[in-house]
Amino acid sequence: MNQLDLARRWRLVLGRYADQAMGREILGPEELGLDQVLGFLYDREYAGRGHRWDDPGGQDGWTRRGGQAPPALTALTWLERGRALFPRQTFERLQTEAVQRYGLNELLADPAVAESLSPSPELGAALLALRGKLDAKLADGLRTVVAKVVEDIVARLRPVFATALSGRLNHFRLSLRPRSQDLDWRVTVRRNLSHYDIESRRLAIDRVYFNSRTARHLPWEVILCVDQSQSMAESVIYSAVVASILGGLPGVGVRLLLFDTAVVDLTDMADDPITVLMTAQLGGGTDIARAVALAETLVTRPARTVVVLISDFEEGGSVPQLLATVTRLRGAGVELLGLAALDEAAEPVYDRQIGALLADRGMKVAALTPDRLAQWLAEVMA
Repeated sequence: MNQLDLARRWRLVLGRYADQAMGREILGPEELGLDQVLGFLYDREYAGRGHRWDDPGGQDGWTRRGGQAPPALTALTWLERGRALFPRQTFERLQTEAVQRYGLNELLADPAVAESLSPSPELGAALLALRGKLDAKLADGLRTVVAKVVEDIVARLRPVFATALSGRLNHFRLSLRPRSQDLDWRVTVRRNLSHYDIESRRLAIDRVYFNSRTARHLPWEVILCVDQSQSMAESVIYSAVVASILGGLPGVGVRLLLFDTAVVDLTDMADDPITVLMTAQLGGGTDIARAVALAETLVTRPARTVVVLISDFEEGGSVPQLLATVTRLRGAGVELLGLAALDEAAEPVYDRQIGALLADRGMKVAALTPDRLAQWLAEVMA
C-alpha cells in the first residue's frame, strides 16, 4: 500500500475533522461517497462531544467544487448509498450502530425508511433493547423492522426444523404389519402398471404398498425457558422464531416462558413471534431457578418432555433451588438442554461455573446454532 492510499484510509477513519491537517482533496470520487455515508453517522460522535465544524463553502462536510455541493443525505438516501457502497455485513453493522449508539430515530419515523432497512438479527436486537426508550410514534416503524427480521429468520430456519423433526411417510417401504388403513393405492397402482393387461383391461397387483409411519414416536412437549436479560437479546429473537416453528409441526407441543426476575408464560402467543418480541421486556435481573420451577409444574409426561433453558447462566436467584429442580426433572426422565446462546454465531459467553453445576445434574450444556438445536431435538425425539 502506497502512502497516498494509506493517507486516504486514515482520512476516512478520522472523518471531516481531519480536513485541516490532511485535506479532503486526497479523496477520490469513490472515497468521497464513502466519506459522506460514514460522516452522516459518525459525525454524531463529534457533535455529541461538543465539537463544531464550520465550512461556509460546504454542506454536510462537503467542500464546494465547481460551485456545486452534493445534496445532504436523508435517512433513506443514506441507506440506499450505504447499501451500494459497502458489503452487506458491513452495512448491517452500520445500521445497528445508527440505532444502538447514535439513536438515529429517523430510521423508524419514516415508513419508507423502515421498510428499506436490511433485516439482521443484530439490528433487531438493538431496536428491541431500545424499545422502552423510543417515542410511541416510532412503534409502527419498530414493528416493521422486527417483522422483517423475523420473516428473514423464519425463511431460513423453518425448512431446517421441518426436515429434522417432521415424521415422514416412507411410501416405498413395505410395512412389517400392513393395515388396510395404511394402504397407499396411488403408489401401488403406479408401481404395478407394468402388469396391466390391455386385452382384459385388468391390472395384476404384484406388490401392495403401504405407508409406514416409522419416523418418530409422537407427541412431544418442548418447554422453552428464555432469559430476556439485556445480553440475551439476539437469543430471544431466535427463541421466539423457534417456538413458532416448533408449534407448527405435527405432534409437537410448545410452551414458551420468558423470564428475568419474574416469569411470563407467553405460550398463547407462541405462534406469533412478532407479538412475542414486541411484548418481551429486555433487561433486568435473572432468576433461572424461578423459571425452571415453573417449567417443572408444566411437565405432564416426563418421558416425552424436553426443557430447553436459554440463558447466560448468570443466576441471580437461588442456585441450590435451581440445582434441586434440575435434579428432579432429570430423575423423572425429562430431557434437559442448557443453551448459552441461540443465534447463528453461537459464541459461548456464559457463567461456566453454573453451567458445570447444571451439567453435573444431568443437563446437557452447550452453545448451539438454531440448526444444531434442530438436530439435537431430532436425536432426542427419535
